[in-house]
Amino acid sequence: MRTQCVSDNLLILLVPIKPTLEGKTRPVNLQTKPRKTRKIRIGSLTIGGDSPIAVQSMTATRTVDIDATARQIQILEKAGADVIRIAVDSKEDVEALKTLRKTSNAVFSVDLQENYRLAPLVAPYVDKIRYNPGHLYHLDKHLSIPEKVEFIVKAAQENECAIRIGVNCGSVDPDYKARYPDDSLEAMVRCAVDHCELLDDLGFENYCVSLKDSDYKEVIEANKRFSAERPDVPLHLGVTEAGMPPEGVIKTRVAFEQLIPAGIGDTIRVSLTVPDDDKGEEIAVGRSILQDIEAGRFRSVPKNFLEGLNIIACPSCSRVENGKFVDLAQDVRRMTEYAEKYKITIAVMGCRVNGPGETDDADLGLWCGPAHVNLKKGTEEVGAFSYDEILGKLREELDQLIEQKYGAQVVPD
Repeated sequence: MRTQCVSDNLLILLVPIKPTLEGKTRPVNLQTKPRKTRKIRIGSLTIGGDSPIAVQSMTATRTVDIDATARQIQILEKAGADVIRIAVDSKEDVEALKTLRKTSNAVFSVDLQENYRLAPLVAPYVDKIRYNPGHLYHLDKHLSIPEKVEFIVKAAQENECAIRIGVNCGSVDPDYKARYPDDSLEAMVRCAVDHCELLDDLGFENYCVSLKDSDYKEVIEANKRFSAERPDVPLHLGVTEAGMPPEGVIKTRVAFEQLIPAGIGDTIRVSLTVPDDDKGEEIAVGRSILQDIEAGRFRSVPKNFLEGLNIIACPSCSRVENGKFVDLAQDVRRMTEYAEKYKITIAVMGCRVNGPGETDDADLGLWCGPAHVNLKKGTEEVGAFSYDEILGKLREELDQLIEQKYGAQVVPD
């Protein structure tokens, strides 16, 4: 085994090559452990166990915009997506989903967002239902969480759908956050394990789990903890709000390289903030990472990666209410180049669902509405500003933060 330096900051680990019975050669990945998860069915697709690791993505357009969403589906199908996820949050979205189903034979997953009641309406048109345990408390507060989960499971059973229990760092069930105030990862893991038990008790085994965070180190730790406790449950891996390339690719690659060779991970999603027409890039990046891992090519983290300015951004989805979001994320990165040496995190989020909660841990957070961008400093609301005003206001807050944290006065350009 040896390493080859291809740049000052990038190493590729090269492993031995051995002949096969056919006389051909293949790289040997000395690190990879076999996956021990059970197999589950998602329509025509099987994941888990020794099945190939599936690569998936999500449409970024508003679901009710049927033409735009159909184009997204075509882009992802052409890119080779194994699963395509579509968000629904209203009966109008459900009607759009019905139409979209007629245009494609792809394996569809549906994201219930905050409205678990839509499960029986969407189930006949999809192959998998994803629900977020942290969103179940929003509606029907007179019903218990187990009752709501049973409602979803019944819809899945009647329509032969798989389920994904999708736990996200920025929207953990408040009960678990209260139970584990000093260990956010344990709150996520305990929530996921408990929801697995709910499905197990209902006799439903056709499910997988995801535990996502915008920090790749947290993704690694959360998935390792969960896998140690429930090695039988297939895992969907992803770094949520990884951001724009190349940083978003690097964060994702590091997480996958740590988990997949350890036998953890049955399907992956690469979440990148890119224009709608470039959404297929998520699939290409995912396949490239898997190919490198299979071939034993592991890349080190670039020197000083994330030791300075860290911009996290969501990959956009149908919840985004203003198409300027992706451009804004790119503008924020360009505008903040002068602050690259300062260890500050800026979060740029596209919607009201995840934006308020998932910007709390950032030094400065932006979440986008239809006409305004909401600016936060930590958990404190600074105000709502137009898309034309927000960059100037962000610059003001960033300059003040640099002076407060580092005693450095920023000289205007």
